[in-house]
Amino acid sequence: PSSRAISCARAATVSASGCRARPAAASWRGAAPRGASAFRPKAMTARLGRLKQRSEFLRVAAARQKWVAPGLIVQMRRHQSEPETGFRVGYTVSKKVGNAVARNRARRRLRSAAAEVLPANALAGRDYVLIGRRGTLTRPYRKLVGDLETALERLDRKGVEGKGKEPR
Repeated sequence: PSSRAISCARAATVSASGCRARPAAASWRGAAPRGASAFRPKAMTARLGRLKQRSEFLRVAAARQKWVAPGLIVQMRRHQSEPETGFRVGYTVSKKVGNAVARNRARRRLRSAAAEVLPANALAGRDYVLIGRRGTLTRPYRKLVGDLETALERLDRKGVEGKGKEPR
């Protein structure tokens, strides 16, 4: 092919050189019509209260009420503020679980399970910390949800019966 044919083939738009018009390469945004996206986010439910500061996580750990399951560890503490504030939850995954990608994936799985289980099963006036384990990554999601439900039942029963230690 001639050099003119090659330059026309490389041209993305109509130019003054007389090359035939070719459409410009579609960007990822323009590749599909706006309403044709396959991703449809679920309707947002009420946001869970969050534990964010290290001191809050340490207070929950100091309460010494926890349940260990193959997919996760759940720690619980009664907080002194009014029970009408509801419950709060924090998530943590250590470097033992894996690299940043693995830890973020474990954290996302914990958040998803918590969003499904906690609104119906968590008690008001409680702080919960969900700790990811290596099993969090490989455990089937239904079993992970079952682990969380079992942990909440056991911790709530433990707290009601008074077997667990009270927070300091």
